[in-house]
Amino acid sequence: MTSADVAPTRIHISGTADGAGYDVLVGTTLGGELPGLLGSSVAAVALVHPVALRAAASTLVAVLEGAGYRTVTAELPDGEKAKEIGVAAAVWSLLGRSGFTRTDAVVALGGGATTDLAGFVAATWLRGVRVVHLPTTLLAMVDAAIGGKTGIDTAEGKNLVGAFHPPAGVICDLASLATVPHADYVSGLAEVAKAGFIADPVILDLLEADPVGAQSPAGPYTRELVERAIRVKATVVSADLREAGLREILNYGHTLAHAIEKVEDYGWRHGAAVSVGMVYAAELARLAGRLDPAVVARHRSVLSSLDLPTTYRGDRWEALHETMRVDKKSRGDLLRFIVLEQVGRPVVLEGPDPGWLRQAYAEVAR
Repeated sequence: MTSADVAPTRIHISGTADGAGYDVLVGTTLGGELPGLLGSSVAAVALVHPVALRAAASTLVAVLEGAGYRTVTAELPDGEKAKEIGVAAAVWSLLGRSGFTRTDAVVALGGGATTDLAGFVAATWLRGVRVVHLPTTLLAMVDAAIGGKTGIDTAEGKNLVGAFHPPAGVICDLASLATVPHADYVSGLAEVAKAGFIADPVILDLLEADPVGAQSPAGPYTRELVERAIRVKATVVSADLREAGLREILNYGHTLAHAIEKVEDYGWRHGAAVSVGMVYAAELARLAGRLDPAVVARHRSVLSSLDLPTTYRGDRWEALHETMRVDKKSRGDLLRFIVLEQVGRPVVLEGPDPGWLRQAYAEVAR
């Protein structure tokens, strides 16, 4: 899938149900690693990919069949439209017609929507089969493909139906980032910045040192940024596979973000919504007396320097507030937000004053 040869980095994730964990490989020319992650018992592979990656999927089919695997392909709609129950049902039907057994495997080639959908299919087919993720976008590499969260959307909200199903491995081929549209690549930087705000301030330092370079896969710090963001997520999910506590910090900025995505009928990129959501969470923490205004200003500075939005339209508060009430982090009637007390110190803010919610929104409204 790539041309340049860079020795891969292996980042191990532990804490899985079987105790073995799995590796995230970061580098280039990693196609030869796939058979080892699939394992010797796998006879058939279902390659799940979006329409936009049809050519790359054909190349990967040849690799899989050359390695002796019987291969079928499932082509998904591009983007969030892939994460619908009808799409999952179509893939289940394909697996059934193809005679897939518990020892066979799913391979996901694509961005976050593809890994979410393919992971959900793998989690639910015969109550769980092996899945390997080959994320092709920055967003998927540093977030969606790692940690075993899978999900589909419903009319009521994003990712409300899903399962925890850790992959057998993840291959992050950095060369594939060269084909990602600029706006999509920048969207992925929001999740990189999030990792910096919640756990690794060096990420923020690198973004601030060269915000223009950070917006290019060829930037001087790209590999370090990707690896640092992955290590943040690896540390968190290794300690909390099923989001019983610590893992909630990975949702920093996501409560408002998911509401924006739904209100916009998923026309907004995920990272753009997360960017606004992080500024909102920072303003909320300031109003609650938790966060210094200088850190709030740093949010705006870092994110805007990456060409990410920090504001949203001011006439949508009621719809957004109603949508946030069914967020996965809510408990009964209590809204719960991940906020910062300082960079690298995230905490839960439960049941914030309704006045703070509106005031914080006023700070991001345009």
